[in-house]
Amino acid sequence: MPHFVELWIYLSATPLFGLTATLVVYLLAQAFYARMGSAPWANPVLWSVVTLAVLLTLTGVSYPSYFSGAQFIHFLLGPAVVALAWPLWQRRAELRARGVRVLLAALLGGAAAGGSAVGLAWAFGLPHDVVLSMAPKSVTAPVAMGIAEKIGGVPALSAVFAVITGMVGALTGKYLFDLLRVPAAGEGWTARGFALGTASHGIGAARALQVNADAGAYAGLALGLQVVLAALLMPLVFRFF
Repeated sequence: MPHFVELWIYLSATPLFGLTATLVVYLLAQAFYARMGSAPWANPVLWSVVTLAVLLTLTGVSYPSYFSGAQFIHFLLGPAVVALAWPLWQRRAELRARGVRVLLAALLGGAAAGGSAVGLAWAFGLPHDVVLSMAPKSVTAPVAMGIAEKIGGVPALSAVFAVITGMVGALTGKYLFDLLRVPAAGEGWTARGFALGTASHGIGAARALQVNADAGAYAGLALGLQVVLAALLMPLVFRFF
């Protein structure tokens, strides 16, 4: 027992703890997800976050100590996002044929996502900076933070709203699409994927990739379009108003 305590003290104080804990927890969550038949509620990202949060709370390990190891995985986020371009390259011919419609859908979808969030926040009488922080909630968190800073919101709040939005989309998207009778076949997969990437950015795109290759490709496309369009247009729109 004393040896175990010494080992735990050593691991919790080194980068090895954050790296090992993240890998082990995610692999277990992924195995649980597969065992549950890829049910949306068993999303491995959700349960990894919950498990790691509980683990850090119970063990008293500070977040900076944990992240000193987890940052090695965090670094891979950039290459993972870039890798989403490969499925799009494989479908470049059909994307060229649909270019105008895809761009229009991205503009309308982004406007609906940001506009509805701002409208609801304003209707409920939330503080002005919180209302502005809600606007980029459907854009991936790092970009949402930059947009929030430009338009007068709170970057940290925008990051939280973005993560929550992504998780809600990944967890509920399937049920909403079924309710709306969007088919889970053929062109229906492209519609599902594009909608999920538009509303729920990277977390939604990851869910789409797990379900169907076409859905994942179009979710990645929607994610990229929202990043570019929101970064360019949202500061201009809020400056105008």
